[in-house]
Parts: sequence; structure tokens; C-alpha cells
Amino acid sequence: MRTLIIVFLSLLTVGCSSRHAFDRHLDAAYQYYEADNCERVMQSLSQAERRSKPRSQVQPEISLLRGQCLERQGLFVDAGETYRFIVERYPSSEYAYRARARLETLRQLGHYHAEAPPVVQPAKR
Repeated sequence: MRTLIIVFLSLLTVGCSSRHAFDRHLDAAYQYYEADNCERVMQSLSQAERRSKPRSQVQPEISLLRGQCLERQGLFVDAGETYRFIVERYPSSEYAYRARARLETLRQLGHYHAEAPPVVQPAKR
């Protein structure tokens, strides 16, 4: 019985530390975003993603912040595709609403056209 309790408490501790690590990485990503350091934002988001695999409900938040950073870097098509991913995969989340607004802003600014087919170039030989 004693062994069972020790194993249970150990597993509980691992779960809590994993959640703490995820929160720490996501919080760091927001801090780096405020400091306009998109390289560190992307690193922190990648670490948060690795920690959140079982909790996919946080994926739209991670993706939205990634899209905003891509916009700051002038990578508008990548940002637009990231926003489309959120809208298509998580249509009822609050982040889908925000992603739709970002897509509309990009469209109005002339940076993103979802209707345009992707440019396919033949492979060089």
C-alpha cells in the first residue's frame, strides 16, 4: 500500500511540473512578443507545444501567437496560412474569431489572398 501511495504521488508531481513548464514557456512567449523578439517567441512556442501534446485545446492560442509573430516578420502568407489552420481546425474557439479578423486585415492591406492558388514550380534537374 505504501508503495502504491509513493508511486501515485510521484506521478502527480510529474503532471504538475509538466503543466508548470508549459505555462512557463507560454508566458515567456508572450513576454518575448511584447519585447518584439520573434525568434525567442518561436522557440518558446515550440517548447510549449511539445509540453502540451495531450492538451490540444491550447493549440489555437499557440498558433495565433505564432501567426502574429510571422506578421511582424513580414511573412504574411505564412501568417495567413497559420490563421486559416486555426479557423479550419478550431472553428468554434475564440482564437478562430481572432484569426478571421487577422485574415480580413491582411486581405484589406493586400498582403494575403486566400483565393489565389499556390504557385507550383517544377523541380530543378
